Amino acid sequence: MDSQDRLTPMRSGELAQLSGVSTDTLRHYERVGVLAKAPRTKGGYRQYPPSALDRVRLVRRAISVGFTLAELARVLRIRDKGGAPCRQVRDLAHSKLEEVERRLEELVLVRDHLQMLLKDWDERLARTAPGQRAGLLDLLVRS
Repeated sequence: MDSQDRLTPMRSGELAQLSGVSTDTLRHYERVGVLAKAPRTKGGYRQYPPSALDRVRLVRRAISVGFTLAELARVLRIRDKGGAPCRQVRDLAHSKLEEVERRLEELVLVRDHLQMLLKDWDERLARTAPGQRAGLLDLLVRS
């Protein structure tokens, strides 16, 4: 369901359920500025506008590709004031990609190291009698 399908405001629980987050998360999003503070009913309940559903979904998707809440708060503040932070968003996404590529390179090194360790450990275990220590973890200190 999109916010365009809704005409009425939602309480926190309904927005949380529809967007797949907790009500605590919604409150946190308000505090950090990625979700506008919801007006309250006379009874004190938050009443989110229908557009809040799309906003929460946008935030969740942006987080899933590496954006931080602080980064999102900055660009959404600009956007909400009528600005066009598109180049900033693109630059942020580019830096996220560079970070992912760096981490992938590190993971390849870790994988290669683990493959060498396992080969060595398998050879040591083949020479170790059942029930005897091969000292595999101790070898990590030396590798």
